[in-house]
Amino acid sequence: MKGCLVGVILTLTGISLAVYFYFAKGMAPVATTARPMPLEGKLANLALHAKIKKEMPRRIPMEANEANLLAGAHLYLTHCAVCHGTPGRAQTAIARGEFPKPPALFEGKGVTDDPPGETYWKVANGIRLTGMPGFDKSLSEDEMWQVSLLLASAHTLPSAAMEVLMAGPAPTMGAQANPMQ
Repeated sequence: MKGCLVGVILTLTGISLAVYFYFAKGMAPVATTARPMPLEGKLANLALHAKIKKEMPRRIPMEANEANLLAGAHLYLTHCAVCHGTPGRAQTAIARGEFPKPPALFEGKGVTDDPPGETYWKVANGIRLTGMPGFDKSLSEDEMWQVSLLLASAHTLPSAAMEVLMAGPAPTMGAQANPMQ
């Protein structure tokens, strides 16, 4: 029994040292263009979904009316569109360079099938190692709910909110010509 315990301890120590040297010697893929590590996505998603399920708000404190959706559209353009895009527009250079790729929230189902509380949690807290910032220090609770309700209603937005999104700034498609030349 004692030999088995020593074997387990030596094996775990060896694995721990191998993992440490893998990272310490710069062998881990860290560039946005590198392939993900084995199980990286699965483990990150497992942890993210468990945390959201545990902490997301269950009660929505405001109505998804036209005024809130319109306010959400303006906020989305200012804070979200550079990464997540707007309806019918190509990705920005920033979005194309991110890893993992930010979801295009107005293509396909986006997050319309997520409970608004889940989207609110993501807006408020951000998601580590994805480029998704937390907005709890820069937006009010009402503003974060307005954006969350906009995204939850993306497939049924009133025309005024859709017009705001469609009239937003065009994405940059790469290096711009130098006006000084």
